[in-house]
Amino acid sequence: MKTFIRVVELWVPDQTRTRLEFGGSLHSGEFTEFNEVSENALFAYDEGLPGKAWASGHPVILTEFANSYFKRTDEAREAGLTCGVALPVFAGEFLMAVMVLLCGDDRKHVGAIELWHNDPDRSHEMALVDGYYGTADMFEFNSRHTKFPRGFGLPGRTWKAGMPLIINDLHNAKGFLRWEDASEIGINCGVGIPYTTGDQTWVVTFLSAQATPIARRFEIWVPNEARSALVFHSGDCSEQSDLAALYAAKTIGRGEGSIGGVWATGMPALTEHLKQDPSIAAALARTSGMNQVVALPVIESARLKAVLAWYL
Repeated sequence: MKTFIRVVELWVPDQTRTRLEFGGSLHSGEFTEFNEVSENALFAYDEGLPGKAWASGHPVILTEFANSYFKRTDEAREAGLTCGVALPVFAGEFLMAVMVLLCGDDRKHVGAIELWHNDPDRSHEMALVDGYYGTADMFEFNSRHTKFPRGFGLPGRTWKAGMPLIINDLHNAKGFLRWEDASEIGINCGVGIPYTTGDQTWVVTFLSAQATPIARRFEIWVPNEARSALVFHSGDCSEQSDLAALYAAKTIGRGEGSIGGVWATGMPALTEHLKQDPSIAAALARTSGMNQVVALPVIESARLKAVLAWYL
């Protein structure tokens, strides 16, 4: 099974905090050569895809690398990578890390990664900045001509919640306004991630299809009221339908495993081998045959709001 995202990279400030250096990646063997190039790369502020996300202060998306500010274009083309999304993680005004998601291109590639934006001075709706849709041409066309008010559709609901959001079983989801287009091409799960900068709001959406899923499992964990542990909030899994029942009364401590580590450090985490992760989440994911996890913090006013984890 090929996942929609082929390579996940982490870029972190170097010792001088003036440049971003390679902080690790998750990828399959076919991207080893591309990874070797990345390991030796450095990005200044506003340079390349990671530097651009740092400078802009919000997610950025590149749906084509050719003739763009992307720095590793030739190597990416050789590896079959065609699109990138950079997700910066800030604590207040200070950059913690940039996560870069790289997608490939083939004929059976269905799904989407989108970037939506609202500028309240210009509109009360959220419009598409750009998106990568694989082979979902009609869905792409309709998405480019759709706008969402606050509270409507996946982008608008994520905007209103100010929290990461998972909508599963999309063909039955009244909250997903493009469900007919999505179900026609096999898209069955949507994930939204909010970013606020001043009065501007950005939402990154992942739309996952059964044949080329973005991930095999998504989970959102949030601090409990006492902020003494993380508790399961919501999720979607291709293997296990009732995650809430699995995680009932289970918690993850600060610093425990990949997800708890994100809370302790404010840094995203990439874990290549789940057997190195002692948390309950890793143990249950391994039982379902998953090997790797990506964990992304959602931070507001320098406090953790949630951790979005996805398993490969």
